[in-house]
Amino acid sequence: MNPLLLLPLPLLVPGVGTAVNVVTVLIGCVLGVLLGHRLPERTRELVTDGLGLVTLLIAATAAVEVLSPALAAEVGDSAPMLIVLGSVLLGGIAGSLLRLEQRIEGLGRWLQRRMAGGAGSVDRQRFVEGFVIASLVFCTGPLTILGSLNDGLGNGADQLFLKSVLDGFAAIAFAASFGWGVAASVLTIVVVQGGLTLAGLGLGDLLPDAHLAAVTAVGGLVLVGVALRLLRIREVAVSDLLPALLVAPLLVQVAAAVR
Repeated sequence: MNPLLLLPLPLLVPGVGTAVNVVTVLIGCVLGVLLGHRLPERTRELVTDGLGLVTLLIAATAAVEVLSPALAAEVGDSAPMLIVLGSVLLGGIAGSLLRLEQRIEGLGRWLQRRMAGGAGSVDRQRFVEGFVIASLVFCTGPLTILGSLNDGLGNGADQLFLKSVLDGFAAIAFAASFGWGVAASVLTIVVVQGGLTLAGLGLGDLLPDAHLAAVTAVGGLVLVGVALRLLRIREVAVSDLLPALLVAPLLVQVAAAVR
């Protein structure tokens, strides 16, 4: 018997995983804001450092997919690193020309004005930083891609349910440091995961393992940039790198064709 038939019908409806994810992030944000006001600045900075280190760990586990046997079998042993490099360079150039970082930060400032009114410049920057970082962390991992596609394909949303739990706890920590900007990231979750779920509805099969490995590896590098920002090492324009996630499977297809 198909185990999916044992799930309640509402859990098989495409989009339910994203809806649950939004709810857990909002709940986590509320708890984080309530907690954050009771923590001294030094403690909030330490929480941010801890998030940076954990994000770096998650990034490393994702980036190691560049060594995936499926990817090597598809494009050859020497091509995966070049594919990741090409994806980051081409995607970064495209994102920079499109000014994605500036546009996303502008969206964050617009949301801040709507949600927080006339806050001071420090609070405004904190809101925007929370929105940008939370959006990137919540929407660039492998669970986002594979989970959303599976949800759209009608295979269940169990991966997004797992992601929802993880994001809920992360939202508590982020909101304790950055405040309500983290709550605004649910708009990004709806757009990105909702778009991938709709893509899954239009696909006849999952993204091939080799293509998914390339996307995951590139996503890991993007998360390294997020970690560097959280650790205050370098302000990497991470949003400008997001097109690399779209370039990666295209380069895999090209490399496989010319091999």
